[in-house]
Amino acid sequence: MAVPPLESPAVRITSPQGKWILLTTVLGSSMALLDSTVVNVALPRIGRDLDADLAALQWTVNAYLVTLAGLILLGGALGDRFGRRKIFVIGVVWFAAASLLCGLAPGAGVLVAARALQGVGGALLTPGSLSLIQASFHPDDRAKAVGLWSGFGGVGAAVGPFLGGWLVDGPGWRWVFLLNVPLALLCAPVAVRHVPESSDGRRHGRFDVLGATLGALALALVTYALIEARNGSFVVAVSAVAGVAAGVAFVIVEKRRPDPMMPLDVFASRQFTAVNLVTLCVYAAFGGFFFLTALQLQVVAGYSALGAGTALLPTTVLMLLFSARSGDLAQRIGPRVPLTVGPLLCAAGMLLMLRVGPDASYAADVLPAVLVMGAGMVSLVAPLTATVLASVETERAGLASGINNAAARAAGLVAVAALPLLAGMGPEAYRSAEQFDAAFRRAMPWCAGVLVLGAGVACATVRRPGPRCRRPECRTHGWVTAPPLESSRGE
Repeated sequence: MAVPPLESPAVRITSPQGKWILLTTVLGSSMALLDSTVVNVALPRIGRDLDADLAALQWTVNAYLVTLAGLILLGGALGDRFGRRKIFVIGVVWFAAASLLCGLAPGAGVLVAARALQGVGGALLTPGSLSLIQASFHPDDRAKAVGLWSGFGGVGAAVGPFLGGWLVDGPGWRWVFLLNVPLALLCAPVAVRHVPESSDGRRHGRFDVLGATLGALALALVTYALIEARNGSFVVAVSAVAGVAAGVAFVIVEKRRPDPMMPLDVFASRQFTAVNLVTLCVYAAFGGFFFLTALQLQVVAGYSALGAGTALLPTTVLMLLFSARSGDLAQRIGPRVPLTVGPLLCAAGMLLMLRVGPDASYAADVLPAVLVMGAGMVSLVAPLTATVLASVETERAGLASGINNAAARAAGLVAVAALPLLAGMGPEAYRSAEQFDAAFRRAMPWCAGVLVLGAGVACATVRRPGPRCRRPECRTHGWVTAPPLESSRGE
């Protein structure tokens, strides 16, 4: 039975309850955020310990993204219907249980399956963090609460690779996953005791389980076909065809259902469609870049896991420091210039990474590339989110943000699946510094080219939004794997 909607949220941010709500939402979102940023650093050690080939490492990343991207819209709808706190707590417990299974996995197959289960938990808890803040705090305190939540979340994103590298080099890669268990043991009881329940009583439609299943299935099949394409088997061909068919069926189902998970009429907005095309290009490049660079720094440049994790830290720090200012600038001059210049700067940063080879100097080779890329991410991430929200009616802002977030994650998983194939990486390439370095040098121009394409789309299609549009509430960005989610609630 649905919980009645919270009519007048009245929790003040200075109250003890307000502080508990902030703590539990930051802990919950940090669990998912940490996993999305630290696993790449652990990949070489996972491959060595589990005797896994490159395909298994790709699946270690992508199994999580398949279920997360496919179900994140459904996870938000479940919270609106059955209670945001309830679904959030279920997601936290589910995520922790899957993390425990990841940490205890005896082989690559179990690890991949557990990562897929983690993605289900992430799809339940990720949309709930901001929604709980929106539904709980007094309107006068809401903006400050969202700012604190996004700021602390960004700090978590910055700490993640450092912490992950330290764990991999010290206790071992399994602790990257096991760390989520004590976080959940703290987060879930605090949520049950201190966070008020809320739901949206206006939502009475049926859940689009078929649409969510078809979307996740399409992503999984296409990903499998791309990862295994080097084998050229009949099963790969069937998977590719079946993936495309599932994608077509998803579109048909979403068009015909009265309450679709992803209403296709939202794409009637040319601006929304254009910005999502830019998102696909940008986050495909980011997904491929962060996956391969974590390996390049360790396999080729000889960095430790801790060194590789901290090497990319300046990108997140720059976003934390300057994303709000970038958003303000985009409001004054319009989003076209930031969404054009940002991807071009990121492309330049990725090409500068070609300087990173055996015994690369951090100050001379890695840092300049990371700083240029960070400047590009600062330029584009906040304006991208703002333009997505401004391109649809205010009441559909949450839906638009969810679609954009799912698109970014889907682009990242496709890139992780396709880029090693395009770069000619063999199954054992990551075990050889010479082979991986050669493939990395072929891969970075592909990433840069996709970013240039995104810049071209932005320059040709993005326009200044109208004055009465929804503005982002998350103004501080530390996320590098996907745009921050925005709640459907708001003033």
